[in-house]
Amino acid sequence: MKGSHFARTRRRSSEATVMLCPLLGACLWAAVLGYKPVVVVHGLFDSSEDFINLKRFINQSHPGTNVTVIDLFDRSSSLQPMWKQVEGFKAAIYPIMQNAADGVNLICYSQGGLVCRGILSTLSDHNVHSFISLSAPQAGQYGDTDYFKVFPQFVKSNLYHFCYTGVGQLISICNYWNDPHHRDLYLNNSEYLALLNSERPNPNSTEWKKNFLKIQKLVLIGGPDDGVITPWQSSQFGFYDDNETVVEMQHQDLYLKDVFGLKTLVARGDLIFCSVPGVEHVWWHSNETVFHTCIEKWLL
Repeated sequence: MKGSHFARTRRRSSEATVMLCPLLGACLWAAVLGYKPVVVVHGLFDSSEDFINLKRFINQSHPGTNVTVIDLFDRSSSLQPMWKQVEGFKAAIYPIMQNAADGVNLICYSQGGLVCRGILSTLSDHNVHSFISLSAPQAGQYGDTDYFKVFPQFVKSNLYHFCYTGVGQLISICNYWNDPHHRDLYLNNSEYLALLNSERPNPNSTEWKKNFLKIQKLVLIGGPDDGVITPWQSSQFGFYDDNETVVEMQHQDLYLKDVFGLKTLVARGDLIFCSVPGVEHVWWHSNETVFHTCIEKWLL
C-alpha cells in the first residue's frame, strides 16, 4: 500500500510539474524577450471595460506583458475638450513610461488615436516605441454617423456652424471636425487638429515634430467597412478635397511638407499601413484577425 501511495504521489507531482512547466516557460520567455508594457487609450463613448478581448489577445500572444487600459474620460466624459484629455491621459501614462526602462507601446483607438498624438507631440521625454493608431480619425472627421446624435439638429453639411465656434470647440468631436467645404473656418477655429497638424501658425511646431519623431514605429490601421471614420482613409491620413474626393496621405500637404514628421517616418521605414476589410468600427479592438495581422508583431 505504501508503494502504491508513493506511486500516486509521484504521478500527481509529475502531472503538476507538466502543468506548471508551460506557465514557467511562458514567464521565462517573456522575461527573455522583455515585452514592453502596453498602454491602451480608448475612444469616444468607450471605457476600459470594452478592451477585455484586446488584453486577452496580448496576454495569449505575449505572456507576461503588462497591459494597462487607462480608465479616464469614460463614456460621456469622452466629449470633453481634446487638450484636457491629453493632459489627463498624459498624467496617467507618464509614470508607466518612467518605470519602463526599455519603453512602452501605445495602442490608441478611434478618438484615442488623436489623444495619443497630442501626448506624443507635447511630451519631450516620452519613450514610446510603437504608436499603433487603431481606426483613428488622424486627418479629421467629416461624416454623419450614430456617434453624432449628440448634435441632433445638425448634419455634416451644417455642423460647421456650431463646431467652429468657441462653444463648439469645448466638445471633443468639434476639435477634429474637418469640413472640406469650409477650410478657412477650420484653419482659423480648430483649436486641436489644425494645431496638431501645424496647419495653422504654431510656435511649438518644431518642438512638437521633434517629440513626435521619437517614436520608433507608427502603425496606421483602418478599413473600408469601418462605417464611422469618414472618410475611412482618415485613419491613414487621407482626406477629402473640396469635391469630397479622397486625397491619399502621400499627396496631402501635411505629408509633402513633412510638417510633423510623416515623410520622415516613411524615409526611415517606420510608417506601416494595415488595411483590413469587413471590420465595423466598434469591432477593431475585439477582432482577433486584426490583432494578429496588424498589431501583434509591433508589440515586442
